[in-house]
Parts: sequence; structure tokens; C-alpha cells
Amino acid sequence: MKYRKLGTTDLEVSVICLGTMTFGEQNNQEEGFEQLDYALERGVNFIDTAELYAVMPRKETYGKTEEIIGNWLKERNNRDKVILASKIASKSDGLEWIRGGSKKLGFDKKNMNEAIDASLKRLKTDYIDLYQLHWPERKVPLFGQLDFEHDPNDNAWTSIEEVLLNLNELVRAGKVRYVGLSNETPWGMMKFLQASKEKNLPRMMSIQNVYSLVNRVFDIAHSEVAITENCGLLAYSPLAGGRLSGKYIGGKNPKNARYTLWPRRFSRHHTTRGEIAIEKYFQLANKYGIAPSTFANAFVNNRPFVTSNIIGATNMSQLKENIDSIDVTLDKQILSDIQDIHLGDPNPCV
Repeated sequence: MKYRKLGTTDLEVSVICLGTMTFGEQNNQEEGFEQLDYALERGVNFIDTAELYAVMPRKETYGKTEEIIGNWLKERNNRDKVILASKIASKSDGLEWIRGGSKKLGFDKKNMNEAIDASLKRLKTDYIDLYQLHWPERKVPLFGQLDFEHDPNDNAWTSIEEVLLNLNELVRAGKVRYVGLSNETPWGMMKFLQASKEKNLPRMMSIQNVYSLVNRVFDIAHSEVAITENCGLLAYSPLAGGRLSGKYIGGKNPKNARYTLWPRRFSRHHTTRGEIAIEKYFQLANKYGIAPSTFANAFVNNRPFVTSNIIGATNMSQLKENIDSIDVTLDKQILSDIQDIHLGDPNPCV
């Protein structure tokens, strides 16, 4: 395994991070334990979750992922061996089962205190190493959108300084060690970093955004901020929801797979243009004798702004292929071939 510093901290996180949103929905506790055990054996010390999980979000499974991780930490007695990341949910349509849902959610002190205490209870721990804002309160392009649409009336969100003050209280109370962003814009990144510097408040150490061979929007502007400000990317959906594994090619619908279970809910990765690009990358991986999942993850692992790559799996063979990517370095010719495909249709999935 390889390790990188998380932001400006002394924490060495594994370049492969185990994403866990399937725990409690597509994977039961026994399967979750098996994944966690294997990942730890392979040197993965970084685990990412969220209060929102399991996915797809619903009342019946809310918090189940954190509960499974908490049960594992308690049973294995290994809290000191893992770096644990979680997230607080933000404003969204629906989610009425989370603190009243919809517009009542946010990063105000009341929501933040209730969220952290509930997460700590489910995770059976006294602290979270990296606490992330799952998505901004303000209106920004999210989950498959690209264009920013200015709304002059969009002012019902907690100010950046207030958010940092609230997070500072959690840090001072020992409940949180470090903080990070998720699904944030370059403007948001810079505003948070500026406010923390000017007010001597907690610094955002990372940003968790989507990134894969078929969605490289992060390259355009986020990457400069991530590198120059030492606020690295925790890349999620490196396989575009599993599609880059090739398992859906030709209209296949594997049992228990995400797009089989929820065909309309992950449309951001399932586009006509995307399917064309995915098949090209699939064929390229086969040409070089690399498992497509390993190939796609290896590309993400070695991007200069990536701190860690958040993989996910529903079975052990998938997990092994994903972790195996840490041992693969794509040479100049392969990267050139990837660039040719990319330039033919940049970002066919958003």
C-alpha cells in the first residue's frame, strides 16, 4: 500500500480508501466485516462513510452503514488502526427522516451537534478523524449538473465563517480531528481556505468530489486549488458507479448491481456518450492485459491532485481488483492512449 499526507496534517492515509455506502443495503454486516478485514490486511487504513448511508438513502437504512462500521470497530478493538471519515448531510429535497429533512438540514450549530453526536454513537467511537460537509447548503451544480445558475434569493445558508466556528467547537471538544469538503466548487474551496486562515479556524484538509476516466471535471479548475492549496482530492465514483468495470456493457444487468437495482437514480454515469467512452476504455484495458476496474482505479490513484481514491465493492473479487490498482502504474503510452479517448469526448458522464 502507498500512503499520502492528508492536507497539512501529519496523518498518513492510504491511497486506497474503502468506501462503505453499500453496507446496510447491498451488503449485510457479515459482508461488511469481511470487506473491512480484507482491506485492513491489504494496508488500507482509511475508511469513508456518511450519516446519510446506506445508499440508496431511505428511512429504513439511515445510519446503518455507520452502525456496521461501529460494530466492527468494537468487535475488532482496532480503532487506533484506522483513519475514519464521515459526513454531515445538508439541505436537500426529501430526507425527511434526517432531523426534519429538506430545508431544515444544514451546517448550523444545532444540526452539527445533533449530527456528530449521532454519528459518534453509531460508530462507537469518541472521535472522527475527518468530518466532511457532504454537499453545500447553497445552490450549486450537484450530482450530474455542470452549469451554475445564479439565484439572487439564495441566501438561506449558513455563512462560511459560522460553519467553521461550529466545526471549531467540535474540534475543541475532541469529537473531530480534521475537517473537509465534499461536492464543493472551486469558489467554495477558496472561500473556506481563506476564512480559516484569516480567522484562525479549522482548515479544510481535503475535498471529496467525483472523479473518473469519464468524469474529469475536477481537472478544469478544482485541480489548481487542490495542488496549490494542499487540499487534495478524495475521489469518489472512480469506476463511474461500476460502469467502468465493463459489467454493464451490451445492456447487461448483473444481479444486485447498482444500475440493476436503481436504473433511474444514477443517470449521471449512464449516458449514451458515456457508454461509448466506457467501451473504449474497457477495450484499452484489455489490450494492455489489465483488469478494467484495476485499470480505471490506477488512473485515478496517480493523478497529481489525488490524496486518496475511494473505492467501493459489493463482493470480494471486486474489492481485490480495486485494491490491486495500487500496484499498477500506467506508462506513458497508456496515458497517451487514454488522453486520445478523453479528447475525443471530454467528460461524457458528469
